Amino acid sequence: MKWLIPICLLLFACASDPVIDNAVYLPEPEVVDNHEELERRALDSLVSARMKAIGLVDIRTVNDQISVDLKYATDDNFTKHQLYDTLRKLFLQEDVAIRLSKAQKFLDSLHSGYRLLVYDGVRPVQVQKEMWDALDSIPPLNRGKFVSNPALGSVHNFGAAVDLTILDAEGQPLDMGAGYDDFRRIAFPSLEAYFLKTGELSKEQYENRKLLRKVMRSQKFSNIPSEWWHFNAWSRITASHKYQLLDSESGDSRWFKIVAKDTVVIDSLTIPAID
Repeated sequence: MKWLIPICLLLFACASDPVIDNAVYLPEPEVVDNHEELERRALDSLVSARMKAIGLVDIRTVNDQISVDLKYATDDNFTKHQLYDTLRKLFLQEDVAIRLSKAQKFLDSLHSGYRLLVYDGVRPVQVQKEMWDALDSIPPLNRGKFVSNPALGSVHNFGAAVDLTILDAEGQPLDMGAGYDDFRRIAFPSLEAYFLKTGELSKEQYENRKLLRKVMRSQKFSNIPSEWWHFNAWSRITASHKYQLLDSESGDSRWFKIVAKDTVVIDSLTIPAID
């Protein structure tokens, strides 16, 4: 009978232990001691709320496979200055973001592991003007090939345009033969045949550009003649009728409906556009 005592003790111990399989483990709450980090997160939340109020969403919340390198939130851009003060995420109109997400899925079906890398999305008119002024050495008629006149509104200002490239499976940008915001003629899609003929644009670089266009056109984004990286979800006129124009990073916005080549409607008042 003595052997029954240890067995009973063992059974009692097992019965008193918690059932591990049914246990619920909650993650430890993240503790942020850095005051600057807390302020940054609070500001990001405020900016996101302001953007959401006019239909803009963070692209990473729609598809986290898409990579973002917001160039104008850094000094790594053609102006060599940080232009965005509070924008640290890439925002687009929700329907545009959904189309871009579908483009990413199409890219992955063509080349597993390839990802879109987006450089810019919605852009406040305030920043558009800074960029326009930074190119004041270029006559206005030619300047519009690189930066839209802020008086007329860029498709970026409505959150309906993206600047982007493609990352390979190792996370390296594909060679497009010219960099982002490269104002040389070799960056012009309209001149690719010429630069292929001269040898300044290689066959591989050309094929990389064609891949980007194929992916974006699958969701009806259109390229422009002077920038291999820029794609519009809608024309400027259509975008102006669908969305409000973002004036500043603080979320100030307004209707700026373009009704003809040389007129716009602001707050129901038709006025001549200013070049």
